[in-house]
Amino acid sequence: MQTKMAKALKNRASKHRYVSPTQLEMVGFDTPFVKELNPENRWVRLAKQIPWDSLVSVYRRQLNNYLKGADGINPRVAIGAIIIKHMCDLSDRETILQIQENVYMQYFIGYSSFSDEAPFDASLFVDLRKRLGADEVNAINERIMGVLNAREIKKDNDSTQQSSDVKGPISNSEQVEQIQDYPEDILDEPRHGTLIVDATACPQDISYPTDLNLLNDAREKSEELIDILHSGLATDKPRTYRRIARKDYLQTAQKKKKTKKQIRSAIRKQLGYLKRNISNILLLLKAHETIPLKRKNYKYLLVIQTLYDQQKKMFDERVHSIDDRIVSIHQPHVRPIVRGKTNAYVEFGSKIQVSLSNGIAFLDELSWDAFNEGTRLLMTINRYKGRFGYYPEFVLADKIYCNRENRAKLKQLGVKLRAKPLGRPSPAVAVHLRPGERNPIEGKFGQAKTAYGLNRIKARLSQTSESWIASIIMVLNLISLIRRAPVSLLDRITSAMRNWILILYHQNLVTPFR
Repeated sequence: MQTKMAKALKNRASKHRYVSPTQLEMVGFDTPFVKELNPENRWVRLAKQIPWDSLVSVYRRQLNNYLKGADGINPRVAIGAIIIKHMCDLSDRETILQIQENVYMQYFIGYSSFSDEAPFDASLFVDLRKRLGADEVNAINERIMGVLNAREIKKDNDSTQQSSDVKGPISNSEQVEQIQDYPEDILDEPRHGTLIVDATACPQDISYPTDLNLLNDAREKSEELIDILHSGLATDKPRTYRRIARKDYLQTAQKKKKTKKQIRSAIRKQLGYLKRNISNILLLLKAHETIPLKRKNYKYLLVIQTLYDQQKKMFDERVHSIDDRIVSIHQPHVRPIVRGKTNAYVEFGSKIQVSLSNGIAFLDELSWDAFNEGTRLLMTINRYKGRFGYYPEFVLADKIYCNRENRAKLKQLGVKLRAKPLGRPSPAVAVHLRPGERNPIEGKFGQAKTAYGLNRIKARLSQTSESWIASIIMVLNLISLIRRAPVSLLDRITSAMRNWILILYHQNLVTPFR
């Protein structure tokens, strides 16, 4: 008996017939966008969920053009382009090209019709990141998520009283002090929700720093400064021995295996070359009435001097750590963050603390210096109350957050801490934290670093890097917003009718309107 083969449910290959472009001239190109866009497209759905008027007000506050000055770029275009860039993990130039070619992206940023012109030059992204710092992006994030919070709270609790308790979001620029003396009736206030807190590092896009490479970079930059300062002077140019210094550097740097003695000898030589160059720079500066260096080059001079002092001190004392250590002369704000991970014991960048509530991520702390996460827990809880109007019922945190002081404060607030109890493990103590309960925030970090570039921040300035990081956290919430956003009944009916008309048209059962 023969059995019928199961019919494939999906079309695994394109059904369009191949036509050689050399045999047929393309007179016209039919598109499905002549009449309408697909309402189920992610950009169409996201455009309807974002409160653009509220975001534009945050953007315009940074311009200060209320009294004078011409209007700048369309705020929705600026904010939308930043969202597209980080949601698709594109470069600045590629983002402009994608917007220029994609009709859905143009609809998302507010275009009324398709245009093949670039919305703005790609170099403007730097100014946009300076204008929209971390505080402004966090304010935009919280305003966008405010719509989602109100809907989810109303859906989960089905209580009008609780939904009315939700307050507007606060920005990171506002100081949320850690209250020491709480009122007596604080335990009578309602507790709702679960707060998950964790911290991670955001590595910058820099080469791995070694003392020898840093000194070589500083020496080469000092030689450029000497060339700039000597131009226009009638005196003889100071000796830099740049060829000999370069040869000494490569003699050790190109070795596959280097001994400690060889590395220390090479560092000593580079310190000598750099010291001579700094002395010559100071002498050349005295020959000028005013400092002939631009702001960027003058910053390099200050960084080089600080780097030399740090490296000289570590060389003399035979240590490998120092406070506020510079690991890049081009990005002197970057600091080493000791993480203790298997693949990277030390990461070079900033450290952030993120809180997760109901699937929504908030950037509570961003610092270029390493900090103890345990000192930030109460601040995060107070910010939770500032956003939602009440304290959380449960807090899930890592071991470093759960010190005795924080446990006492949480008990005073009436907030339950789900964590491993202090002391030696005892079989009589029930399990306070099940394995996997903190996975959502770890998954957010993995999603941000794998899909959206949080593991390699490519901005060069501290302000633009902070805006870059905050934008990635905002994109995480936008992805969640797209998944949770319901499609209206009208959109579903319109989409179904369009699909049926297309099927009938291809079967020659209907003719297009003329």
